[in-house]
Amino acid sequence: MKSRSIIIALFTLSYITATATIRPIKLTCEYLENPMTVDIRHPRLSWINIADKNENDQWQTAWQIQVASSIQSLIQGKADLWDSGKTNGNTSNIIPYIGKALQSGQDCYWRVRVWDKNGKASAWSNTANWHMGLLDQSDWKAQWIGAPWDEEDATVRSKNKNDKPAPLMRKRFGINKSVKKAHIYVSGLGYFELYMNGKKIGDDVLVPNQTDYTHRPDIERKRVRIDNKFKGYRVLYLCYDVKPYLHKGNNAIGCLLGCGFFNSFNSADIIIPYGSPRMIAQMEIEYNDGTKETICSDTSWEVKKSFIVSNGIYTGEHADGTLIDHNWCNSTENWLQAVERKTPDGQLEAQMGYSDRVNKEMKPLSIQKINGNKWLVDFGEEITGWIHLKKMNGKPGQKIDIHYIYGTNNPLPYKKSDVLSVNQNVSSQGTNSYTLNGSKDEDYHARFTWFVFSKAIISGWEGELKPDQITAEDIHTILPQTAHFACSDTLINKIQKIWCRSLLDNTHGGLFSDCPHRERIGYTGDGQVECETVMYNYDSRPVYTKWMRDILLAQNPITGYVPNAAPWESGAGGGPEWGAAMIIIPYTFYQMYHDTGILNSNYKGMTELMKYFHNWVDEDGIMLHNYWDWNNPMAQWLNLGEWCAPTSVLPRKALIHTYYYWLCARDISKIAAAIGKDEDAKQYEEIAEHTRKAFHKRFYDHNLHTYGEAGSNIFALDMGIDNKNQLADVLNTLKDELKRNNGHLNTGIFGTKLFFEVLTRYGLNEEAYEAITKTDFPSFGNWIRQGATTTWEQWDGGASHNHPMFGGGLTWLYRCLAGVDIDFIKNGDRHFVIKPCPPKNVSWAEYSNETPYGKIGIRWEKTIGGGYKLQIIVPVGCTATVIPPGKDGAVNTRQLKSGNYEFLSSPK
Repeated sequence: MKSRSIIIALFTLSYITATATIRPIKLTCEYLENPMTVDIRHPRLSWINIADKNENDQWQTAWQIQVASSIQSLIQGKADLWDSGKTNGNTSNIIPYIGKALQSGQDCYWRVRVWDKNGKASAWSNTANWHMGLLDQSDWKAQWIGAPWDEEDATVRSKNKNDKPAPLMRKRFGINKSVKKAHIYVSGLGYFELYMNGKKIGDDVLVPNQTDYTHRPDIERKRVRIDNKFKGYRVLYLCYDVKPYLHKGNNAIGCLLGCGFFNSFNSADIIIPYGSPRMIAQMEIEYNDGTKETICSDTSWEVKKSFIVSNGIYTGEHADGTLIDHNWCNSTENWLQAVERKTPDGQLEAQMGYSDRVNKEMKPLSIQKINGNKWLVDFGEEITGWIHLKKMNGKPGQKIDIHYIYGTNNPLPYKKSDVLSVNQNVSSQGTNSYTLNGSKDEDYHARFTWFVFSKAIISGWEGELKPDQITAEDIHTILPQTAHFACSDTLINKIQKIWCRSLLDNTHGGLFSDCPHRERIGYTGDGQVECETVMYNYDSRPVYTKWMRDILLAQNPITGYVPNAAPWESGAGGGPEWGAAMIIIPYTFYQMYHDTGILNSNYKGMTELMKYFHNWVDEDGIMLHNYWDWNNPMAQWLNLGEWCAPTSVLPRKALIHTYYYWLCARDISKIAAAIGKDEDAKQYEEIAEHTRKAFHKRFYDHNLHTYGEAGSNIFALDMGIDNKNQLADVLNTLKDELKRNNGHLNTGIFGTKLFFEVLTRYGLNEEAYEAITKTDFPSFGNWIRQGATTTWEQWDGGASHNHPMFGGGLTWLYRCLAGVDIDFIKNGDRHFVIKPCPPKNVSWAEYSNETPYGKIGIRWEKTIGGGYKLQIIVPVGCTATVIPPGKDGAVNTRQLKSGNYEFLSSPK
């Protein structure tokens, strides 16, 4: 026995020493770890390689993927779906599955191993999996169903326009066999919560993610009017593994339906509803004896009025605990027969992205009794979500009102000696209440809308409100934070923090909105101007992939026009800079994630948008989008240029439009080159250059040495000025402009995106630092000085206090201050450029980000002698050019391969 143990030990040691010094981790399918539903036939697989400690200059030379239909088969090495075999190459990102044809409802288990530069193989990775959704529309046997008290159309277009209770749908069924596996494919519009035998399925909320579900009749008659012509519609469905919830005997599916955006109402008409709530569900059960059963939604399902007596995405939610049916799985009273509902025009597609979830629970910082039965609760930070009340004990019929308070340019809706009954901004997000039923320790939170708040007033609460009876639940679409930034300047750290908070508050339904209360709309202009900052902080690939499909489907198939929001809503004002998201977001996505898939899937739409833009270009090459419809009083909201500057002075619209025409032509030229369309690339490159020259010819004032006010010179400098004398004059004008503004910026959302980096690029790094750290108007610091925990819509504090759009300029923190440039178009394949630009008053900075190839990172700090200590991380298989700070940085440039490095850069 002893000799056998020695042999095993020697064999193990031999195996270990022969194993590669890199190994694959973080396996993903379509950017997601173990996705529950995938409905594309060749899903793309990825992983990240990490090296052993102190192992530098490593890369992957080959890979092998195995995919099996069961985990047992995979463990045994029986890859019955696909075995790639050893495949030479360093590819580890978005490798398409090319095995056996995948079937609807199929489970797929996979693993990967890699070979390092020395030809040594790693051990197999941990097992990952994905589940196939329903691949063909014909796979759906279920019907859309709803409640008989609702009409087919949305409430606001129905005969009875009163609020309706949320339907609770039910299907009872029996099981008398042993279940092998069971999955349910389900969607509910606008939102749904799924239950099985009394237990909620999944931890997601506010699902499915928002899309343009079906044709709406009012679009050409509401507010900002556009043609009611779109490329398509879609409805997202989710899949849940429900085997753990089933048992032999009687079972019951429950589905609670909310209005969401599908049956929405807003008094300002900024949105247009679709229809009354409805659902579709199809459960596929496979038994251990090999038989199968399908349970579909149809008119055999039952429905009753739930305890949620009214709900709306803009109007709030009200619930009556006396109407709760705790025995809904088996009760027989007040159930009605479900009715068939019209099938939406949108094709059912799997939701291959993150849902909204409760990301954290926040305890109150303080609870203050104001008077009577009213309590002021402070959570210290503005979030989106809802209040969760717990351990409530009171009389049947006792009503608890939750009054949410968010940041606004208006004063708080209370005084220390009194409490006003009206929140001056309550119309933006509605009201919320719960009526007790008198049972012990009642529990309530909203289900089908979110609220924006840092404080709340709880009214109707008898007795003391204790900290363990109330929490704030922070809700947004899951957005994994892959980056870290910090520096020695505490104000800059606060700016980074409040922007991140605002961004998360505006991430709902798989898209990014302008504000989370007043509008809740996926503005494309806000989206494109902030997208680079988003990608420098978060793994946003699932969100942008989904949202770009929304934008593409919102495009006019005849004219190529891309609207100001997607999904389109009638309150969305904008201009060409908004539609430019069609090109800018995919371009930035490729820069950051090295994925051509998003370029290929949107390229046709990009070319159509460029044709639309070209219609507004004059004979000199200047673009002035000047759409006007004399029958449309809101037409001005289709003609915007720069937005939300500190004063009423704005750059000329033609200047901004022409800049964006150039930017789109430049970007699509590089996109075309990346996907092998060389002729297109040359054509768009010529358009870009012609536009650039036309811009300088038209807008430069040779007498005043300027392109205009409010950031006009910033746009010109970003395009590049060829004439050296003219460039020098413009820079002098810019310096004078900064002096007149006391070092402040004077830009709106598009100019701010460029402002700080343009200053640094042209040798004004100290001026960029001074502007970003100002604490008086206009500045980020001015907001923080006034107590902001989120970024605002206006520099002067007007309008919304929760808008992430000005965060577009924060790329300066990562690319200039810290010095990490992630750009796989400019820098080349798997190559990074690290070039810190330290201001005098910053002693250290650090930034890292987990890219598709692993972590890239830097920490620099100033040394006593005036030099710099640098710590660098380069991912496996990647390289980096490091240009240390200082006048001799270019001379001391280092070319690094993968690994961890630390070195000193001495002063001259």
